[in-house]
Amino acid sequence: MPLSTLPLVPYPAEIKTTPGTFRINAQTTLTSESSSFAAQHLRASLSPATGFKFNLSSKNENAIALLVKPNPKANPESYSLVATPNNLTITAPSEAGLFYGVQTLRQLLPVSIHSTTLQTQNWQIPCLTITDQPRFKWRGIMLDVARHFTTKAEVLKFIDTLALFKINTFHFHLTDDQGWRVEIKKYPRLTQIGSVRPKTVIGRNTAEYDNIPHGGFYTQDDLREIVAYAAERHITVVPEIDMPGHMVAAIAAYPELGDGKPAEVMMRWGVSDRVLNTKPETVQFCRDVLTEIMDIFPSEFIHIGGDECPKTQWEKDPAEQQRIKERGLKDEHELQSWFIQQMEDHLHQNGRRLIGWDEILEGGLPKRSAVMSWRGTGGGVTAANLGQDVVMTPTSHMYLDYYQSRSPEEPLAIGGYLPLQQVYSFNPIVPEIKPVNHPRVLGVQGNIWTEYMKTFAHREYMAFPRALAVAEVGWTPQTLRNYDNFLVRLAPNLEVLTKRSVHFRTLEVSDTPAGSWNPTMLQADWSTITFDLSTQIRQSGNYRITFAYTSGAHRLDIKRAEIWINNKLAKVDEHEGTTGGSNSKNTYAFDGLVVKPGDKVELRVTVRPDGGTDSNGHIYIDRT
Repeated sequence: MPLSTLPLVPYPAEIKTTPGTFRINAQTTLTSESSSFAAQHLRASLSPATGFKFNLSSKNENAIALLVKPNPKANPESYSLVATPNNLTITAPSEAGLFYGVQTLRQLLPVSIHSTTLQTQNWQIPCLTITDQPRFKWRGIMLDVARHFTTKAEVLKFIDTLALFKINTFHFHLTDDQGWRVEIKKYPRLTQIGSVRPKTVIGRNTAEYDNIPHGGFYTQDDLREIVAYAAERHITVVPEIDMPGHMVAAIAAYPELGDGKPAEVMMRWGVSDRVLNTKPETVQFCRDVLTEIMDIFPSEFIHIGGDECPKTQWEKDPAEQQRIKERGLKDEHELQSWFIQQMEDHLHQNGRRLIGWDEILEGGLPKRSAVMSWRGTGGGVTAANLGQDVVMTPTSHMYLDYYQSRSPEEPLAIGGYLPLQQVYSFNPIVPEIKPVNHPRVLGVQGNIWTEYMKTFAHREYMAFPRALAVAEVGWTPQTLRNYDNFLVRLAPNLEVLTKRSVHFRTLEVSDTPAGSWNPTMLQADWSTITFDLSTQIRQSGNYRITFAYTSGAHRLDIKRAEIWINNKLAKVDEHEGTTGGSNSKNTYAFDGLVVKPGDKVELRVTVRPDGGTDSNGHIYIDRT
């Protein structure tokens, strides 16, 4: 089996095969030196389908060894997996590394290993040596449970699925204008009132409502169970309490936190002008909430949001204007920065770190804070070059609530367009970050905002398989990533999702490259290259063609794209676009194409590589 077709997602840092196979059978044992934690996990993962007990034994023949060998210089999440015809050994400096090694073993086995009932199967893997470690320490997925509630059982299932692909951070968006989902014992009205909205707008903020109350929250015991469940799978749960904006649900429970006027939990989507005031009592409320949050969640980072906080209320409130003067602040942006600093001080005093969306840069960033860069990568570049930690999660590549294709059959989404290949193409180390600051990029995260996802099945559908692309972006060395190869390895992992009853979007033609360019096709200046699309465009309709750089030292600039049918010009889209480390206007539209069976369809595109011809990439076709 070629290395590139081994069903491993994310792809490992180094892998070599040797002749032979290692077979697991009823006589296979675990060596007595094996970690008890890893042994328990391996039995739970392999015994249901195989029926094998994997007892402990002192023998090394037909045995599996799961060994922790502490090494302060090693990446704590690294591992090695060595399979010979006689035995299999996974070695790691920590339990986390062993866990990831077991996930790799599961992927090497037949898909039926994920069955919960006994299967008749030859359980074998090729003999090989894998030496592996993640590229980034933060490999995250965010789930918004404020807009639409996700039950505890569903959250646990979601965490299970993420763990299969070495995701190690679950960002839990617990509060927003439309719902407060976490029990705070000091402020019971937050869940008594703030967890239920009377009704929900239908569609994209139409005048219609469903007139169905929507609610739900987690008790602190629920959350501790989730945290423990995730920790067993080496996933850190990072809670988010969004402030000082996105707080209407809290203000509905305690109006004195806002402008003092009565409020209802928000029933529409979007951003509200109603935000927290910055009275000392309100600041103390936020500290109190974070104190209880820290008691539940042991994570290093606590997320305080900090995004989309309109300043209108503060601008119009004489008391806030007076506070700005008394605190020696210049304007409302500095007032928000002052507020964030109060939260950062409180978290720091309790041994934690603050992380927030990139708006926390406005008015000055607390020195010990980390930034989640969502409005593009610019916020991350600024923060990293200031010497502060960053998680890259730009809308352009990581917002998994965007449409996955342009098909009219896709379920309603917030908008945007983020196909699988666009997620996979992201490199969190963008060129604008100085090399000395590359270590400031902690990693990458995909976000699932749930305004338009009423059911958990819909949330899974939007997450998968794009979350697998996020996993590989976060784990695999940039030089080893290849989208075509990823698609090959993805296919058996989609079978795994099916076996585990996970909803996902099946791959379509638009997920597969319709053509490719490479350095031999390019010239130093503007030239025209031609792609035969006769097998991809076989019927009339509206089409979008996207150019996606994959590798090489030089981006590709595009200025004109033409569709020719039977050697006659049919449609033209002329505009400047580029694809490289970042993309701009790299999709070209061809509406009203008239195509008959057997027609010869060509794309002729005028392109120029920037600074040299070392550019590789794909084109993708969507029929809208």
